[in-house]
Amino acid sequence: MILADDLGWQDVNCYDIDEPSPMETPNIDALAEKGVLFWQGYSPAPTCAPTRCAIMSGNHPARAQKTHVVGGGPPVPYNKEGFRMITPWYSGRMPEGEMTLARVLGENGYATGHCGKWHMAINHNAFPQPEDQGFGWTRRNLGVTKLMKPNRLKEFATDAEGDPFRLDENGFVFDQNTADALEFLGENKAEPFFLYYAAWLVHTPIQTRNKRLLEKYCGKLGVDFPTDPHGWTKEGQNNPYYCAMVEEFDYYVGQVIGYLDETEDPRWPGHKLSENTYVIFTSDNGGMEQHPGEVITDNFPLDRGKISAREGGTRVPLIVTGPGVANGVETDVMANGLDFYPTMLSLAGVAKPEGKNLDGCDLAPLLLKDAKNPTLVKQADGAVRDTMMWHFPHSVAMESTIRVGDWKLIHSYDHQGIGSKGEFALFRLYDSEGETQERVDIEEAKNLAKKMPEKTQELYGKLEAMLSEMKASYPYLNPAFQRELPGKEAVPQVLSRTQEGDEVTFLFKENGAKVIGADLLYTSNGGDKYEEWFKAPAELAGEGKVTARLPEGTTHFVINLIDENNFLVSYPDLPGEKEMAGSQYSDFAIQRNGFE
Repeated sequence: MILADDLGWQDVNCYDIDEPSPMETPNIDALAEKGVLFWQGYSPAPTCAPTRCAIMSGNHPARAQKTHVVGGGPPVPYNKEGFRMITPWYSGRMPEGEMTLARVLGENGYATGHCGKWHMAINHNAFPQPEDQGFGWTRRNLGVTKLMKPNRLKEFATDAEGDPFRLDENGFVFDQNTADALEFLGENKAEPFFLYYAAWLVHTPIQTRNKRLLEKYCGKLGVDFPTDPHGWTKEGQNNPYYCAMVEEFDYYVGQVIGYLDETEDPRWPGHKLSENTYVIFTSDNGGMEQHPGEVITDNFPLDRGKISAREGGTRVPLIVTGPGVANGVETDVMANGLDFYPTMLSLAGVAKPEGKNLDGCDLAPLLLKDAKNPTLVKQADGAVRDTMMWHFPHSVAMESTIRVGDWKLIHSYDHQGIGSKGEFALFRLYDSEGETQERVDIEEAKNLAKKMPEKTQELYGKLEAMLSEMKASYPYLNPAFQRELPGKEAVPQVLSRTQEGDEVTFLFKENGAKVIGADLLYTSNGGDKYEEWFKAPAELAGEGKVTARLPEGTTHFVINLIDENNFLVSYPDLPGEKEMAGSQYSDFAIQRNGFE
């Protein structure tokens, strides 16, 4: 499995549907000619970490309570007084001991290897790491994405001996991450293997050590070679640094695929490894269109990009090749990164572990029989899969979306304030009523919610049902928001706290709005570098009282009250993310009695 980082749907040449992409990706294009290209391939989430956890665990981000990057902190607004909404608590990582794809393959005779990015913990280097989640072999080198110093117009690679990024005979920069992938293949080619090659490209920093490629794309785009290393303001797919990164990544993909094509399979004399190996190529989310001061790429005709559950944030390149898979097929069947786990087990002839939840579908019948036949993708109950859901109650997006056949509904949680475009947006992406599927509005430009209220409510009902079954968490209203917000004057107030052993009791006062829920937020490593918080239920005991039991090992804790208007009140009061200024939540939380 080759997982790109932030590679957009329109960044790969073979995916061009409107304006030609300036980026050259001959190796990825050639891979598509050897297998099935999915025009409607999706990531499980619009950001990195939840997608990676979903692929490796098989659990939908909403079910896993892992819906965004980082996580593992009490729910607070980004800006204490400036944001209407408070993002819900979400996990900082995939749980330890999860029956991961790597673990189940390893238990069934596969050598399991990971190289590159991990990001399935609260920090790149925090627990659990690949070796804790079933991988027998792992390497973590940043390769060519290591930050160039003092800026991106310095430290270009040379062909000098001793240069750690020495140019090869084809004029491309040496990438240790790719070398690690090739090392794993070389060491394990004589047995069944599963390689998870998690590239750091094409994530920020937007840079290239290959001066030749930077000059090439400056010429191709008709822009001057940069003299100021900071920022890039030209809109569209016109960033020469990024274009060079995409071609570099394509070259490294070519090295891995080339090794499979050129190396004899020791277990099958006279045949190459590629004849006995399935390859899944995709990206963790849609392209990152920009960050402060810099335009990176453009996902048009798709709307928006990374950090949005619209098409530009979740639709990704997806190519699958391997024995029995037809060559050069393009399909409009929907697929999702959640499908990889059951598909790999099926292709490997490995039974699903007993009791293991898998939210994706097995794509093997589709791949091995007729890649254009959507009726071959079936759910566990045997019904044909026509629905996908995304839950991203975070950042400026604050939305959940559902796609049912040709239709897509977006439910916005932050719809009460000035500038809101409403609670719902309904789009018809395609028309599948004829013999072929016709593109209608993949741009998500024509909101039909008001014109079609019944369709809107139909899809919303399905969305709510899926989220409810997965016990998804939702955002709250922020009582500290400086502007008018109906109900914020009526939020409850915590009056006192007592503790006996592990039992804590809070007394509160209602100020007009009924308290309908309470949660205990706690950490067992308060003050540590990788301080991590978890959520546990608290009990409303009546008469303005909340009780909770502190889990073993708790060092610090906070109580949250939720009122009938969906306002969240935290005790003690915590600052917003922006106001933390390098502090930790334990600096503001209650210290457990007896903890020093």
